[in-house]
Amino acid sequence: MVRRVFVEKKKGFDLEAQRMYRDLKENLRIAGLSGVRLINRYDVEGISDEEYESAKRTIFSEPPVEEVFDETISIDEKDKIVAIEYLPGQYDQRADSASQCIQILTHGERPNVKVAKLIVLQGDVSQEEYEKVKKYLINPVECQEASLEKPSTLDVEVTVPEDVKVLKGFVNMSREELKAFADSMGLAMSLEDLEFCQKYFRDDEKRDPTITEIRVIDTYWSDHCRHTTFLTRIQNVDIQEGRFTAPVKEAYESYLQSRKFVYGDKEKDVCLMDIAVMGMRELKKRGLLNDLDESDEVNACSIVVNVDVNGKNEEWLVMFKNETHNHPTEIEPFGGAATCLGGAIRDPLSGRSYVYQAMRVTGSGDPRTSIDDTLPGKLPQRKITTEAAQGYSSYGNQIGLATGQVAEIYDEDFVAKRMEIGAVIGAAPRKNVKREKPKAGDVIILLGGRTGRDGCGGATGSSKEHTEESLLTCGAEVQKGNPITERKIQRLFRKPEVSTMIKKCNDFGAGGVSVAIGELAEGLRINLDAVPKKYEGLDGTELAISESQERMAVMVAKENVDAFIKASKEENLEATPVAEVTDDRRLVMYWRGKAIVDIKRDFLDTNGVKQNTNVLVAAPLEEEYYFAGIPKEAEDYSKDLRDAWIRNLQRLNVCSQKGLVERFDSTIGAGTVLMPFGGKYQLTPSEGMAAKIPVPDGDTNTGTLMAFGYNPSIAKWSPFHGAMFAVIESVAKIVAMGGNHKKIRLSLQEYFEKLGKDPKKWGKPFSALLGAYYAQTKIGIPAIGGKDSMSGTFKDMNVPPTLVSFAVATMDVNYTVSSEFKKAGSKVVLIPLKINENGVPDFAQLDKNYAAVHQMIMNRKVLAAHTVRSGGISEAISKMCFGNMIGFKFEASVDARRLFEPLYGSIVLELDESLNLDELLKDVEYEFLGVTQEKTTIDFGNVGLDLVELCQKWQEPLEKVFPTATEPVSSTPKQYKFEKRNSIKPSVSIAKPRIFMPIFPGTNCEYDTARAFEKAGGVVDMLVIKNLTPSEIDESIREMAKRIDNSQIVMIPGGFSGGDEPDGSGKFIATAFRNPRVKDAVMRLLKERDGLMLGICNGFQALIKLGLVPYGEIRDLNEDSPTLTFNTIGRHVSCMVRTKITSTLSPWFNNVKVGDIHTIAVSHGEGRFVASKEVLEMMEKNGQIATQYVDLDGNATYDIRFNPNGSFEAIEGITSPDGRVLGKMGHSERIGTNVAKNVPGDKDQKLFEAGVNYFK
Repeated sequence: MVRRVFVEKKKGFDLEAQRMYRDLKENLRIAGLSGVRLINRYDVEGISDEEYESAKRTIFSEPPVEEVFDETISIDEKDKIVAIEYLPGQYDQRADSASQCIQILTHGERPNVKVAKLIVLQGDVSQEEYEKVKKYLINPVECQEASLEKPSTLDVEVTVPEDVKVLKGFVNMSREELKAFADSMGLAMSLEDLEFCQKYFRDDEKRDPTITEIRVIDTYWSDHCRHTTFLTRIQNVDIQEGRFTAPVKEAYESYLQSRKFVYGDKEKDVCLMDIAVMGMRELKKRGLLNDLDESDEVNACSIVVNVDVNGKNEEWLVMFKNETHNHPTEIEPFGGAATCLGGAIRDPLSGRSYVYQAMRVTGSGDPRTSIDDTLPGKLPQRKITTEAAQGYSSYGNQIGLATGQVAEIYDEDFVAKRMEIGAVIGAAPRKNVKREKPKAGDVIILLGGRTGRDGCGGATGSSKEHTEESLLTCGAEVQKGNPITERKIQRLFRKPEVSTMIKKCNDFGAGGVSVAIGELAEGLRINLDAVPKKYEGLDGTELAISESQERMAVMVAKENVDAFIKASKEENLEATPVAEVTDDRRLVMYWRGKAIVDIKRDFLDTNGVKQNTNVLVAAPLEEEYYFAGIPKEAEDYSKDLRDAWIRNLQRLNVCSQKGLVERFDSTIGAGTVLMPFGGKYQLTPSEGMAAKIPVPDGDTNTGTLMAFGYNPSIAKWSPFHGAMFAVIESVAKIVAMGGNHKKIRLSLQEYFEKLGKDPKKWGKPFSALLGAYYAQTKIGIPAIGGKDSMSGTFKDMNVPPTLVSFAVATMDVNYTVSSEFKKAGSKVVLIPLKINENGVPDFAQLDKNYAAVHQMIMNRKVLAAHTVRSGGISEAISKMCFGNMIGFKFEASVDARRLFEPLYGSIVLELDESLNLDELLKDVEYEFLGVTQEKTTIDFGNVGLDLVELCQKWQEPLEKVFPTATEPVSSTPKQYKFEKRNSIKPSVSIAKPRIFMPIFPGTNCEYDTARAFEKAGGVVDMLVIKNLTPSEIDESIREMAKRIDNSQIVMIPGGFSGGDEPDGSGKFIATAFRNPRVKDAVMRLLKERDGLMLGICNGFQALIKLGLVPYGEIRDLNEDSPTLTFNTIGRHVSCMVRTKITSTLSPWFNNVKVGDIHTIAVSHGEGRFVASKEVLEMMEKNGQIATQYVDLDGNATYDIRFNPNGSFEAIEGITSPDGRVLGKMGHSERIGTNVAKNVPGDKDQKLFEAGVNYFK
């Protein structure tokens, strides 16, 4: 029997509905719309009446914030309904989490759950407008209109797939027939490739191929998998004469000389790939690349680093990788961007490293463009950019990855196709990574997610250009991400006893089984019948090429198979042997007992027919020389400097992106050295990202820096100069953060239009790669990896020529420098970099400058540093001022035009007022710019620019797209104070108290929390909650109760239990704790054994949904119960907040006093504390209001800059009546040496020490 339940947020909590109303009203201009209702509809089958009633008010809904209706819901007949559901076969996290939650409740089989969202349009909406809304809200790539009728069953009738067809007559087809065949199949390979296949099957195999074989070959040889464009042989090179092509010629000559040195007499094709790697090859041959970690596995760029672990040196591997998902994000922004990050993580993860920091660099058209101006066959730019940000941040926030930098680059040519890059950095002790050659008999285990239709044809899809039909035809090509499964793989691979069993590993990205397993060994026998499926009905071809996410192909020796599967089970992961290594050099796949693929390795490895091309490098136009100009917005500087300054700051590529950046968790892992925004106001953007190496035990001072460089305006004028300055920009940023430019390693991202056979088009990536090569050779640093995407075309539109440089360096993070001015009275200088008449920088001067800056930083002479980019000195100085609202007075000698010149490669430094500049800077040229001042203005001559106004203007341009502000609240929160302490002591003292910490699917703060407790002297007992089968749920629940009985403290760490679904946080955890066995164990701990409980973030959400705070017991909630709900801004928030201790009732606060203020990381989407007047009064009387969000004056506030979720009475943490259960939103565990250095304040509440010492 199917039961239907409707859930709707109560007025005041319906933030999503309000946001949609504003969106439809403002962006779609539906004038007659008077309101929007948003209703979640759940259909569930396979549970009893009693189970349904229980699930209704704990899983499907929350009584304090939602109304729930059985079977029907009242909707005015005049209103119009848009009902939306995912396409069949697409992963639906809400339905999946609801089903898993109910299974935890029932301990039975997982019930079927189907979810739809009903959008009710109120008011006067015409039929035409209704259709317009449907078109806007329903993206046919991922979802469809849902029926309003209730189905009689949720079981899907599965059609049994036919056997795989043999393509009869293929070997005898004429060229015309082959062409028609290729078109009908939508193949990505060229006609020459298809003829080559025909010849192979006719002459070698002497048979017709199966459809699967052709699909597998098409995938294997796709540009995405095999870089066919990059490996195309370049035959003739013609570089036009011109002032700006002289350096291109010089670079090309240098490259040819380098080839002679590297290859000697060996014949090697000149191709884009060769230019991309030549800098590295030359340095390696010269013996200057000793830190490079090389192997047969190509998982990511990998370098060997000495890491100081608790004062001792250990050899680690640091791996970094950039990944694009341009095509998928263009057509399905949320899923495309989410899996961009998922795929980027899996590369270093397959290399057995733990990924700890990410960077996101994207390219978009202007997101403020009217939706009416959207091109046919395209999604609106605003929709792409906002939903992609939601997708990437949702994945990163759930998997528990700190996103250290987020930057969106705006250029109208990205309307052709979006750019979505995820760059990640990971590390592992070198001894944990074993790499061994495959041997016959080795077994390939498929680990992680199951296989569905999502992503079938993704590799070939992303290799094609985009057309108007793409939105309607590419549905299956977009993968859906499941970050919770990938988190489990991260945990598994972090265990040395597991990682050392792995001989070789490949992640399931483009091409699915055929590529991920197909690349692991030369001879393979794959059993497709063994591949675990999400649902029935998949045929052999789909199983072979599906790109379903979160899967790994792991090669182990036969004798380790059982141990590996057992270890996987311990992490709640499925692991299935699906293939075996053979001595025969053939790729063979069986389905239904028959070989449906049986191909020679030598044929597959040809990568198709060798392509040839010619190159023409066009001369950049002299009148458009980028470095001769200043931004057009600032051209009237001599008439009105104030206006020019503001207009420059309001350019899309200069203005604030704070509302975009702060939806990404930047602090998880407790290793973030530089927050994305620095200063006490958190307004100065960081140059790049810095993080400590994630050592599992103890501490380290070794960290990594990563920065990027790219400006489309330079690249469009000259791809050579664009790439050269991309490298210089990324290097300069590393130097400004404290890195040594000589130790930098690069990874490049190329993104160009479809080149076809046009030599002029080929000239763009050719000259760009030469520009990057030239910079590498001049600076003496190599690009050791990269990624190319060569399909940036939509009809007659092309993306800008793009080469993004990612620079990585390691350093002692004690010496990192941030960009915000630190104090008034400092001297500020510019270290300039000269650029000659050919647009080439003086590399000798660059070397001298960067060495001098690095030396000054290591001698602790530099207080702040900022590179100069497209907005000139005026941009750099403004941003340096904003973080601490420190003003600046320019020296009279500074030329006004110079303020706006794009002085790429130059660096602005803040130095102490006592320093003698001529002495300190004797080896480099410098310009004295002026001094910092208390006065909150930037003064240039007689012009005074008010910092508050400048900052507001700087934040204005993207405020409507990525908001930072909400409606101001007129009232002031109460200032609470309760100074009594709880005198209860436990009856038994324990030297090393035991802390029980359950790890639910979605928990991601366990490592940071365990480290904090262990440092405080506790013993942490972690239990992974397993829920793959009913018996495992039973076992987990029994084990939970047993371990609570053996512990003194229960800790519920942060994360996204069940992905914070269905539509609410902490439900998964609360459902487990409501189990009678567990509930009784918790009550024994609190009532009989004087135990403690702590819940942070997701843990606090669980405690409040159980009633443990504020009531001190597990009880059913009613409409008046307090809760935590969605932030008033309607998105995730991640930043540092100031919280004040307002009560010391709790033993958790035994080490602090009332009035103490701490600077704490927050990262949550549902942190808004709401409670009735009566509950607030009760809590105040008992001293249960533990902490409040406060402003810089220490006063509780509703100002969103300091109270980012809009909590009632600015409440951040509350306790049970006796204080022994504490719930708080702020991540008190995200602390450590050098963490969040660029945001001042006391970050340690000594919470964990207090909890542990309570038992001593």
